[in-house]
Amino acid sequence: MPDLLTLDNISKHFAGVQALDGLSLSIDAGEIHCLAGENGSGKSTVIKVMSGVYKPDRGTIALDGRIIPPFDPISAIHAGIQVIYQDFSLFGNLTVAENIAFGAELGEGRHLVNWRRVRRIAEAALERLGVDLDPDADVDALSTAGRQLVAIARAMIAGPRLLILDEPTTALTRREIDSLFSVVNEIRRGGVAALFVSHKMREMLEISDRITVMRNGRKVAEGPTASFDEAAITRAMTGQDISDTPYRAPEGGFAAGQLPRLSVKNLTLPGQFEDLALDIRPGEIVGLAGLLGSGRTQFARALFGLEVATVGDIRVDGVAVDIKRPGDAISAGIAYVPEDRLTEGLFLGQSIDRNILASIYNRIAPHLVLDRVEAGRRSSDMIAAMRIATPTGAKPVGQLSGGNQQRVVIGRWLLTDARVLLLNGPTVGVDVGSKAEIHRIVRTLAAEKGLAVLMISDDLPELVQNCSRIIVMHRGRFVADMATSETSEHEVSDMLSSFR
Repeated sequence: MPDLLTLDNISKHFAGVQALDGLSLSIDAGEIHCLAGENGSGKSTVIKVMSGVYKPDRGTIALDGRIIPPFDPISAIHAGIQVIYQDFSLFGNLTVAENIAFGAELGEGRHLVNWRRVRRIAEAALERLGVDLDPDADVDALSTAGRQLVAIARAMIAGPRLLILDEPTTALTRREIDSLFSVVNEIRRGGVAALFVSHKMREMLEISDRITVMRNGRKVAEGPTASFDEAAITRAMTGQDISDTPYRAPEGGFAAGQLPRLSVKNLTLPGQFEDLALDIRPGEIVGLAGLLGSGRTQFARALFGLEVATVGDIRVDGVAVDIKRPGDAISAGIAYVPEDRLTEGLFLGQSIDRNILASIYNRIAPHLVLDRVEAGRRSSDMIAAMRIATPTGAKPVGQLSGGNQQRVVIGRWLLTDARVLLLNGPTVGVDVGSKAEIHRIVRTLAAEKGLAVLMISDDLPELVQNCSRIIVMHRGRFVADMATSETSEHEVSDMLSSFR
């Protein structure tokens, strides 16, 4: 029986960039196939060739064993190929039912809306997926996972044969990932193939039947999932072995009587968290784990002055600080890398230089006259120190990969001579190579500069590998403080699961 979809020797060139170079890939009906690779490896270009957005420069596309001419997006949909992009392409001001039925109504050329029919279509689609969502809820009010399920339900209305999911788990909790995987497996049982595009290795191994790994526009590995492990995928993606040695710092322990770099006592923000106490010593990386809604992000925001705690004491190197706004935190030596770098951490239309220097313009332009020589030196030194891949600091930061964007945000705050670094989701949406580099940078800063780091993450392996302790938060309180040398990822996961 021929493969459902086959790409043979596909190449695609853009100005100065060979995005795909002789790529061959096949997907079977009813198969879950993972496409892995670092940012810039060509994964997105493959998706756009499959969905008719791009026409290849060379190579052929076959459907059910029959070579077909390159198609446009409408032809791809008619051929049964549907893509769920990372932004989901939904109408936030419309209801769940309206979003799901929109394509069906438009495809049939209806001029008047039959609201009963719209609701019936939506309810049938949600029931098929085994999803419990209110058809009358506004999409804007849904969680990321809820919006994703609406996008999948809408795609299923068209009767797809291949569903392409582009980085589908980037912003999901473990529980939401489990629900998504249940939906994908349900789709497969109906004979629909799924192409799961990701750089999260554990999830690839968990959900897929087959894995293809790309690097620099080429296929470098392919085979049944059982023939891979995390190390093999990492090696294929990056071309090198990446160390997973746990961080234990500082060597020899802390000096007797040494003051905590950050000390928090009885910190309270009504409705968010209550009576929180935490000490982090110089060179220590402490993890903070908790389900969404546990109060972990609000705690970090309060330490940085984005929320104002009503009660409590915050000290940096033993000195009490009154934090009412971010400027107070910066003056105290506290820096914050937010959860969403795109909306909270970066000026996307501005250059790398301007983004890096944003936190110290008051120092290098004290009389509103910019010292351009000093500015250039500071920025170029930080670009080099953070290993930001760019030919020039004048490049817009929005054109960088996710990993390089995250390095820009971290580098910006290091210019403030921070002593405390709050990292909220430090490697969300970055590939395995960039993730390892960010971890290396944070470890080096802690060990060599004495930085105290609070790392907030849903990625439990990230916390176990990089932190000396993991604090678990639930309903606005710290409920456990676990040494990573004496616990495991599974133990922390089991504790979090018990809160659901």
